[in-house]
Amino acid sequence: MATFVAEIEPQAVWRHFDEILTVPRASKNEARMREYVLAVAERHGLEHSTDAAGNVVVRKPASPGHEGAPITILQSHLDMVQEKNADVDFDFSRDAIRPELDGDYLTAAGTTLGSDNGIGVAAMLAVAEADDLVHGPLELLFTIDEETGLTGAAQLDASMLRGRRLINLDSEEEGALCVGCAGGADSVLTLPLVSAPVAAGSVALELKLHGFKGGHSGIDIHLQRGNAIQLLARAVYRASLDHPLRLAGLRGGTAHNAIPREAFATIITADGERDAVAQAIAGEVDAVRAEYRPAEPGAAFDSAAADAPAEAWDEATTAAVLGLVNALPHGVQAMSYDIAGLVETSTNLATVKPADGGLEIYMASRSSVASALAALRRKIRAVAGLAGAEVAEHGGYPGWQPDMDSELLAVVKQVHERELGSEPHVEAVHAGLECGLIGEMVPGMDMISFGPHIEFPHSPDERVRIASVGRFWQLLTATLAELA
Repeated sequence: MATFVAEIEPQAVWRHFDEILTVPRASKNEARMREYVLAVAERHGLEHSTDAAGNVVVRKPASPGHEGAPITILQSHLDMVQEKNADVDFDFSRDAIRPELDGDYLTAAGTTLGSDNGIGVAAMLAVAEADDLVHGPLELLFTIDEETGLTGAAQLDASMLRGRRLINLDSEEEGALCVGCAGGADSVLTLPLVSAPVAAGSVALELKLHGFKGGHSGIDIHLQRGNAIQLLARAVYRASLDHPLRLAGLRGGTAHNAIPREAFATIITADGERDAVAQAIAGEVDAVRAEYRPAEPGAAFDSAAADAPAEAWDEATTAAVLGLVNALPHGVQAMSYDIAGLVETSTNLATVKPADGGLEIYMASRSSVASALAALRRKIRAVAGLAGAEVAEHGGYPGWQPDMDSELLAVVKQVHERELGSEPHVEAVHAGLECGLIGEMVPGMDMISFGPHIEFPHSPDERVRIASVGRFWQLLTATLAELA
């Protein structure tokens, strides 16, 4: 059922986004979103191809008189990060995202909105349907599984692409043209968990640190928001220095590319120590909240007594877990020497959860300098080794090196100044974009990325400035005409 979103201008874009809000599209489960794209192509008689990974290319012939223009590729990804607040009853596999107006912005009720990269997808579908645009031959590339490591682009059958200039629509800053991005790679740590019986007379405390903003682990990492996992471990570790306690559980975070907003722990202590332990933890949490108040005004902490389980992690395991989670790096590790204000290297302590008899810790690292990324992963491996954890390293994805002499960049800059009346800011970003992988697969690909104004992606605070979508559409369609 259509919502008010379908009536926003330009309706050609917003009508598709309104439909996208109803389509489940978790990373690695984009089948229904792909079906929607293919249905649009079929309705308009457009040729299309799907590779073995599930990436789709839809081909649209040039508008009359522009058949001889070079092919232009438009590219967006079909999946979205699915984050929700803990108190929100919502099933992403079934429920339609509930859009809400927030002043000049569109947001969602307690969940991610999916404007990343749903607005880009909607714009491409609007281009596919339009019969009043001027453009050369087009290839519309819809990739899958971008949000869990760009694996769709990594498995792309590049032979489907005939064009050699590409416009990626996955940027989130209006007035900016992106010409480079960081590379990234993940490290998965597994610490063995050894349990032992809980002594008679023990009690449990259930701890919850929540209300943090989270956000995109690339775009928002420089904002120095709190990592709920690491800060809860900090508070428990501080209490453990003065009071005997054991962990019976620790978990937090939901996605490798989202800064953790919530964390949960269960600790065991003697009944006579309960109040002192609770006060020690609460005292350290108060210190954390004071430190982070400017960035995290909504930070909250809950502690409740509970019956002790029959077993908990033994003292050595508890010490290893708390030491490891406290010692691992998180956040900005280095700023760029070449581009003022650009984060060069960072890492996100993304998720912690028990798995197969061990505690699994997921670290997502990024850098625009390959050697710095490798060194950071070695540091993570070294810290893990000191705690007795095993490390599995994923291959990662390459960065995208800026080309300031790009012909495509020159065209888009000119169009931006003419159509929108301002000179765009040319930048590189600390997030990962699929351009790096596509450019590596197709040498000579001329690439640029731009998009509407999106704030706080990968968190339930995600929102898109409504008016910016109209300007984004104007820039896109005018650029296609100029390239024709």
